[in-house]
Amino acid sequence: MAKVLIIDDDPMMNEALTTVVGRMGHSVDTAFTLRQGVDLAEAGAFDVVFLDVRMPDGCGLDYIGQIRQAPSEPEVIIITAYSNVNGAKLAIENGAWNYIHKPSSLEGMTLPLMRALQYREEKAKHTPVNLKREKIIGSGAKITSSLDDLARAADCRANVLIEGETGTGKEIFARTIHENSDRAGKNFVVVDCASLPESLVEGILFGHERGAFTGADRAREGLIAQAHGGTLFLDEVGELPPALQKSFLRVLQERRFRPLGSTNEQASDFRLVAATNRDLDEMVRQERFRSDLLYRLRSLRISLPPLRDRKEDIRDLVQFSMNRLSTLNATQIKGFSPDFFEALSRYDWPGNVRELLNVMEHVFATASQEATLFACHLPTSIRIQVAQSFVNSETDSKAEPRSPDEDAITDSSTITSYREFRKNTERGYLKRLVLLTGGDKKQACRLSGLSRAHLYQLLKENDIA
Repeated sequence: MAKVLIIDDDPMMNEALTTVVGRMGHSVDTAFTLRQGVDLAEAGAFDVVFLDVRMPDGCGLDYIGQIRQAPSEPEVIIITAYSNVNGAKLAIENGAWNYIHKPSSLEGMTLPLMRALQYREEKAKHTPVNLKREKIIGSGAKITSSLDDLARAADCRANVLIEGETGTGKEIFARTIHENSDRAGKNFVVVDCASLPESLVEGILFGHERGAFTGADRAREGLIAQAHGGTLFLDEVGELPPALQKSFLRVLQERRFRPLGSTNEQASDFRLVAATNRDLDEMVRQERFRSDLLYRLRSLRISLPPLRDRKEDIRDLVQFSMNRLSTLNATQIKGFSPDFFEALSRYDWPGNVRELLNVMEHVFATASQEATLFACHLPTSIRIQVAQSFVNSETDSKAEPRSPDEDAITDSSTITSYREFRKNTERGYLKRLVLLTGGDKKQACRLSGLSRAHLYQLLKENDIA
């Protein structure tokens, strides 16, 4: 028997879904606010959480990560009457199991539940992987999701593409994949595609024989040969010259290459990991990157979150950096004032983790004689942006808040008359009522509070059987 939590402010949906899940033999708890739901998720051992998007006290999509971080790490199934492509994308990126539009058939809600429970059962049989991840700092939901992908990548030999903004730690992730794989004892060879001179790129990658070109006074082994038995890391693969993309595609397919000036091919058993901060799909559409090469690179995909989306990890990153700097400089570890972390959390970190670590070096040098770090020790540019964010937040707080209904209308492509809006809303409600009660008019009256006569009248007016 599994434990299921339903977080939805709609009593009718709560009751109907509770009945169906209960008939499947599972226990069910319900919550009508996000706060109540998150508290229940963190206190209980739930397997699956059904989560509505529009709740009285916030947006359910913003709480997927927090719920997934609960001790039982439940799967989250999003249910919403206001589905849209951006919401679906955000839900899946944040680790949701599925994204379901309401009203939906009850089968449409139970099937994802069954699949999620089957997945958890299979996952429970696997031995947890103890990753060596000394340089990957943080325990927030987003970085944890990326680490789960890393563990899967380390456990196989498929090609991996790591995507993320500059400074998010793509090379560190690539090295960690290598260090946790069965190739850890072999070479980890880095190819910086952005700095390869186009005239020499083939020689650097494939190597060359003596006399292959002017100045080649001796044979030289290429990077692909050096990666034999180990891992070849293509950093910023989006910068790979177009002329070389076709040649490298064949190397990936055959794991064979021919050094410049040689008549014989050589084999190299390498594991490929690539990284990019570019949108390779868009580059394919612009015919600047080969689609067949992209498919080869992206057997497995790891997306690294920007620091602005994982600010819960800032404190751990700062502490890690300060410990390292104190050790290197043989000084005592400094303390932190509350305003120091508040300022860091209000900054957007366009340079991501790399920028944060560089800022900590600046702070360490600026406050070399001080025992405690304050916001005043931060670079002036950051302090200015933080001060501006306070001004903006105060201005926003004085604006009249918008209601969920206002947002719903604003999201529509057209604004209809009030009469038509009310009629459409009424019709949608009645269709959900009939669907969730299976056409049982007695149950429909009980859930809706309508008399039988009034219910029949409304069904007739809206042409609902």
